[in-house]
Amino acid sequence: MNFKLYQHYSHYGFSNSFILGNDDTHMAIMVDPGEFTVGMLNQIEKNGYFVSSILLTHSHIHHVRGIKTIIRVYRSKIYAASARVLGEPCRVVRDGELFETAGFRIEALSVPGHSPDSMAYRVEGLLFTGDSLHAGLPGKTLSSFNATLLVDRLRRKLLDLPDETIMLPGHGPPSTLLSEKRSNMGLDSGWAEKVNFNYDFFV
Repeated sequence: MNFKLYQHYSHYGFSNSFILGNDDTHMAIMVDPGEFTVGMLNQIEKNGYFVSSILLTHSHIHHVRGIKTIIRVYRSKIYAASARVLGEPCRVVRDGELFETAGFRIEALSVPGHSPDSMAYRVEGLLFTGDSLHAGLPGKTLSSFNATLLVDRLRRKLLDLPDETIMLPGHGPPSTLLSEKRSNMGLDSGWAEKVNFNYDFFV
């Protein structure tokens, strides 16, 4: 399969959005559109893509604010763990579900802790982790229970994936699962009991 990946940095929430375009089908997926800008539209149109789908890793506003504009332009289907986001109906995805859209085969993995509806999506050697896992740290949580739950899910759901898997988080730089297995502080034993639970809106 021939595909391209574009990352967009949003000043609103300092968050990452992604465009995953299939050059065989000329369909594209938007992942976590915190906004939808003219630059993003130009990138899509320049490649001759049609945005058929939106994948949401969770429903925090700085990851979803752009969906209303996108669906007006492309009538895209929204995939999420929630039935509605910003009042828009979603195609609900389940933990471990495999589905196809835009010519891509996608695996959905539930990783609650940062938020109850947090999902990661695995597609073509890429792993979109939203705010569940960043380079060097897991996402913020509100309690030691949620932190323990998140780390447990990360270990069981994500860390058995191939080392060369490219991790694309909702904030910060990309990484690989091998790097996170070796150096992510949140995966150390006892981390959940030591973490500061002052919630940061952005991560």
